Amino acid sequence: MNYKIQGEPMPVVICEVESGETMITEKGSMVWMSPNMKMETSGGGIGKMFGRMLGGESLFQNHYTAQGGKGMIAFASSFPGSIMAIEITPDKPVICQKSAFLASTEGVELSNFFQKKIGAGLFGGEGFIMQKISGRGIAFIEIDGSAVEYELSAGQQLVIDTGNLAMIDATCGIDVVTVKGVKNALLGGEGLFHTVVTGPGKVTLQTMPLSSFVGTISALLPTGNK
Repeated sequence: MNYKIQGEPMPVVICEVESGETMITEKGSMVWMSPNMKMETSGGGIGKMFGRMLGGESLFQNHYTAQGGKGMIAFASSFPGSIMAIEITPDKPVICQKSAFLASTEGVELSNFFQKKIGAGLFGGEGFIMQKISGRGIAFIEIDGSAVEYELSAGQQLVIDTGNLAMIDATCGIDVVTVKGVKNALLGGEGLFHTVVTGPGKVTLQTMPLSSFVGTISALLPTGNK
């Protein structure tokens, strides 16, 4: 499979696949394709369907397979930002925010990742359930805004504002700390909690979380009766 990512800030990934090769999407994010791409929708069983629902994904997966020769299929982002191509191997799974998964080659597995610490799940801005992407293949991930990456060494930490954490290597640890000082917490405008990621591993941040964007727009909308 060959691919190219075009069109930021509303990007699309265009994939050229060999005959018999399959691409998978959870959201129905296909925007165009060649006529020889055959679509099949599968739930994969009640357990997997329920797990996808908890992880912020749709209940069903769409499988697109090239028939009788090479095919082409494109998947578009649902929000202004970036699409990242991640190589997944059995020894290097990644953990993502809910709804980050866009599409992948066959062989990539999507499952739920439960925060080990209740505080991280309830207050970290990423929700109690995140997405774990494992297996083998190429996965395409949606990033809100632009992506900024850091490589943390063992024990090295990064303090992140709520919602800006997009993806981490599964080798990283995640926790939540309270903003120090009552005045800082209540008047600082940064919220009550920060997410702390501890290495080793790569951390991918996003510059414009959807939640922050919605909050900014909501504050500008008129209220009350005309």
